[in-house]
Amino acid sequence: MSSAPAAARNNTPLGIIAGSGRLPAQLVETCKNNKRPVFVLAFQDTTDPETYMHVPHAIVRIEAVGEALDHLRNAGVVELVMAGKVRRPSLIGLRPDKTTAKLIAHMGSSFFTGDNALFTSLVTFLEGEGFKIVGADQVMDELVTPEGTLGRIKPTAQNLADIAKGMSIAKALGRLDIGQAVIVENNYVLGVEAAEGTDAMIIRCAGLKNEERGGVLVKAKKPLQEARVDLPAIGPATIENIYAAGLMGVAVEAGGSLILDRTQVIARADKLGIFVVGVRHA
Repeated sequence: MSSAPAAARNNTPLGIIAGSGRLPAQLVETCKNNKRPVFVLAFQDTTDPETYMHVPHAIVRIEAVGEALDHLRNAGVVELVMAGKVRRPSLIGLRPDKTTAKLIAHMGSSFFTGDNALFTSLVTFLEGEGFKIVGADQVMDELVTPEGTLGRIKPTAQNLADIAKGMSIAKALGRLDIGQAVIVENNYVLGVEAAEGTDAMIIRCAGLKNEERGGVLVKAKKPLQEARVDLPAIGPATIENIYAAGLMGVAVEAGGSLILDRTQVIARADKLGIFVVGVRHA
């Protein structure tokens, strides 16, 4: 696949609002390889310095939205991609600037509800400020999960039954804007993802399993999800956590999720005997 779809093939800087994790760094690397200028907006105590240290960037407090927008405009950014995890701030002790106060007012109750409502409101706000929001998958289409088994390890019949159940439950959770992931072992639900995130859920469920090695992690896009932000993703660390928890593998929604560092994911999964499969949801 091409790494430079239409949204990324021009000479204007791509603005990357960078949270934690590997995704922002991968986007920076892709832009450099495609000779596309990039400007990284990093957050204090959140963004890995390796993400931005070799490219034009600015570092701001998460509540300094006005300053952040000024940096983006001064850099000539029109297209923006939001990538990585950013902790939702508490209103207690928050020191919002004038634009942040405007954003919080715009968000209203969505500031306190699920992630999808929050991100949808944020996208609307940024578009109202004159930016075009693009998805990470539009910049790096090779991130998108393909359908079928990746690597040498294949799921068993029981794994496939657990995946089917897990996918239905994940979609139900998504409709309520709760989480994106669930763990199922032999048709029994061990846990669902909420505010703690996928990695913490995996650790929590490790002690609930009946078998030394069994069960699957299933991740799916929320049915009403803002597709340009916060698509479900897995990476090498996910594989390590799955193995440490005694799970047999992971299923992610084909066409609706991202696999970071895919070559490493497949190599590590094959070595550890973990399956990785992309599944279409009917």
